[in-house]
Amino acid sequence: MERQTVNRRAVKVIGHRNPDTDSICSAIAYSNLKNILDPEHPCKPCRAGLLNRETEFVLNYFKVPAPQLYTDVSPHLRDVDIRPAKGVDGEMSLRRAWMTMRDQQLDTLCVVDGEENLKGVITVKDVATANMDGMDPHSLEIAGTSYENLIDILDGAVLVGDVTGKRVEGRIIIGSGSAEQIEKSISPGDIVIVSNRSESQLAALEMDAGCMVVCAGGKVPRTICMLAEEKGCIVITTEISTYVAGQIISQAAPIRHYMTSKDLLTFTLNTPVESASKIMASVRFRYFPVLDDDGKYLGVVSHRNMMNLHKKQLILVDHNEKGQAAEGIEQAEVLEIIDHHRIGSMETDGPVYFRNVPVGCTCTIVYQMYRENGVDIDPTIAGLMLSAILSDTLMFRSPTCTPVDERAARHLAELAGVDLEGYADTMFEHGGDVSGKTAAEVFNGDYKIFTSGEVRFGVGQGIYMTEKNRKAAQALVGPYLSEARTKQQLDYIFYMFTDVRNSFTELLMTGPGAEELACKTFGAEIENGVVTLPGVVSRKKQMVPSLINAIKLEQE
Repeated sequence: MERQTVNRRAVKVIGHRNPDTDSICSAIAYSNLKNILDPEHPCKPCRAGLLNRETEFVLNYFKVPAPQLYTDVSPHLRDVDIRPAKGVDGEMSLRRAWMTMRDQQLDTLCVVDGEENLKGVITVKDVATANMDGMDPHSLEIAGTSYENLIDILDGAVLVGDVTGKRVEGRIIIGSGSAEQIEKSISPGDIVIVSNRSESQLAALEMDAGCMVVCAGGKVPRTICMLAEEKGCIVITTEISTYVAGQIISQAAPIRHYMTSKDLLTFTLNTPVESASKIMASVRFRYFPVLDDDGKYLGVVSHRNMMNLHKKQLILVDHNEKGQAAEGIEQAEVLEIIDHHRIGSMETDGPVYFRNVPVGCTCTIVYQMYRENGVDIDPTIAGLMLSAILSDTLMFRSPTCTPVDERAARHLAELAGVDLEGYADTMFEHGGDVSGKTAAEVFNGDYKIFTSGEVRFGVGQGIYMTEKNRKAAQALVGPYLSEARTKQQLDYIFYMFTDVRNSFTELLMTGPGAEELACKTFGAEIENGVVTLPGVVSRKKQMVPSLINAIKLEQE
C-alpha cells in the first residue's frame, strides 16, 4: 500500500496532448525545480501522449527516461482510499471467517493463495447460508474439511492419533443415546460426538468410528485410548458440551467450498471511478476486490470509499486550453499553469498560480524561475531546456522568439556543454526523419486543437531541415488529414510543413471550405492542394491567430 500511496500523492506536471519537445522538457525541468524547492510535496513529470522523434532524440541524447504516460487524468481507483483488508486462506473455517468479518466489520472476505492471487470471495450471506444448510451429516466430508479446522472450532485437543494433513471422512453422528442406539447409527469412518460415558465411547469404537469427539471435558479411560489407537480412531477432547459441539461442528468446513470463484467482479487501480461506481450501483455487493498493477490482491473498495476521492493534482505546462489537455482534466485539481500561449478555455475550481509570459518557449519561463530562486541548473536539465527553446523558436528564426529566449538558450548551451548550432542541426535532422513512421504517428507529432466560437479546428506542424524529409512527411500525412478530421469531428484541419533553413511553410488542409479559408486568410493561392507561405514558420504567432480572426469574420 505504501508504494501506491506515494504515487497517488505526487503532483503530476504535465504538458498537452501530442507533446512536443517543450511540453516534455518543461515538465521534467519544472518538476526538478519544484522538488528542490519543496521536497515535502513531490512532483512527478508526466506526458499526455506519445513522444515525437525529435523529443526521443533529446531524451536519449541527455540520457533521461521518458515521463510516465497519462492520457487520462480523471480519477481512478488508485485515487481512492482502498481498504487494505488482508486476504485469507481458503482453508479457513466458516466459523473463523464469520469471526473475522465480525471483528473487522466487513461482510466480504477475499480468498488468496500464497502469492496473493485472488481465488474467490465469500460474503457473510454465504456463511449464513452454509450454516443453515449444515444439516447434512456429510457436509464436512463433502467440503474436504481438515482435522485442524475441526480442532480449532471445538477448541479441542488430540488425545489419540495424528491429524496432520488428514481430512474428515464419514458422517457427523451425535452419540447421545444408549450404547445399542449408538451402535445402530454409526458406520465405519464416522465422526461421533459423545459424552464422558464409557459405554458410549466403547460403542463408537466397536463400530469403527473414524473420529470420536469426547465433550464436556470427559475423561477417557486408558483402555479406551488403547483400543482407539489399535483401531486407528482419532480421539479429540473438548470442554464444550455435546449440544454445543453438535451445533457448531459443521462450521469447521473450509470457506473455499462455499466461496464464489467464477466470474469474479474485480477492479484494478486503473479502473475509472465513474465506471466502478456504475458497476457498484448495478449489483448488491457491498465490497469489491481491487487488484494492483501486477494483478495481485490489494484490498477492497465500497461505495463509502468513493466519498474519499483524492483528485489528481496537476501542474500544467505549455498549455492552458481544455481541448489540448489530457482527458478528464475537468475532474482533476489544477494547482499551477506555466505557459507562453494565448489564454484559452481552461476553468479551475479555485485560484491557481498562473504564469503566462510572452516568450517563445515555456522552458524560457522555467529557466527564469531557476534564476529567480537561486537554484543551480545541472548540465542535464540545461540540455533539456536548451532543446525546448531551440525547438520552439526554430533556432531563433521564429517570430515568437525574443531576446530573452536567445540569451537563455546560449547560457543553457554553456551549462550543458554543447555546441548550440551543431546540436540544433542534429536535433532538427532527427526530428524531421519520418522513415518507419505511420501517417498517424507523424500527424500527432506536434498537433493541437483550437476553438473559435462554434468552430473547432486542428493545427499541426512538422519542422524540417531538408526538403527530402519535408516532402516525405507531406506524402505520408496528406492523405491522412481527412480521416483524422472525421475521427475528431472537427470543422477543419491545417497542417504546416515548415522549412527551417529557408523560413517558409507549405500548408495542407482538409474540411469544407478549408482551402478558401486558407487562401483568404493569408492572401495566397493554392496549387495542387498546397498553399505556400513564405516567412510563416510559427503556429502560435502567425498561423493560429490569423485563422481565428478569419473564422470570426466569417461568423459575423
